[in-house]
Amino acid sequence: MSDQFKTSVDLQGEDIHWDPDAGLSYGRYLGLDRVLSAQTPLTDEHDEMMFIIIHQASELWLKLCLHELNGALSHLQNDEVRPAMKMLARIARIQEQLTQSWSVLSTMTPADYLKFRDALGQSSGFQSHQYRILEYRLGNKNAALARVFANEPEAHAAVTAALNAPSIYDETLKLAARQGAALPADVIERDWSKAYVPNIEVEAMWRAVYLDTAKWWELYEFAEKLVDLEQKFQQWRFHHMKTVERIIGFRRGTGGSGGVSYLVKALDLRLFPELWTVRTQL
Repeated sequence: MSDQFKTSVDLQGEDIHWDPDAGLSYGRYLGLDRVLSAQTPLTDEHDEMMFIIIHQASELWLKLCLHELNGALSHLQNDEVRPAMKMLARIARIQEQLTQSWSVLSTMTPADYLKFRDALGQSSGFQSHQYRILEYRLGNKNAALARVFANEPEAHAAVTAALNAPSIYDETLKLAARQGAALPADVIERDWSKAYVPNIEVEAMWRAVYLDTAKWWELYEFAEKLVDLEQKFQQWRFHHMKTVERIIGFRRGTGGSGGVSYLVKALDLRLFPELWTVRTQL
């Protein structure tokens, strides 16, 4: 390329030169042509653009959550606890970003939303296959919810695989058993597609860990990462529920879900139950 086509700019006294054909650019690396053209509002209403971007950004954060969670599960299966802890800590920070997004969405009033709500048809966040995979991998197993994706073969396969795989809590208990903790056999090997049922012997195991942290330091530290993860997850759920209530009240969701009533019930779910109940027993 001749010098006349090279670009130069003075940036606060720094003379910056670059050649557009010299290599990979910022935009090409990030695929910004595809990312920034992925917003296609169905109406001319101003707030619909924000609504789309909030949900698209959330799906990207969910993709990163799953990337980190899959990595943590892989490390845990290989008894590599510290790398797994780092990944769980990152997921908790990602959840803070997801929670913050609800405060942006809440700037939309009920009147703003009603202007384009009908155009959404039956589309709903309830249909997010990434969210369902995340819930399954965290341990909230409900096989009926996988049927939502029956007409999406690729998504259905991924959701079903997560349903049938051990959750992060299942893998934690298997790790504890490998480290010598006393746990019943039906906890270590079971039908992973079924919801986990709290177990008094598991609670007793965690009580022993928390009362002798010197002996069980690694397991104790990992347990606290799980508690942090669940707390952030519940904060995200709570802010989701309050944002929905603020915008649509107790009307049904666009996809036919109960809206706020469904989200309120979800707040009662425990992903790692004995890690919470054991605190009363210490």
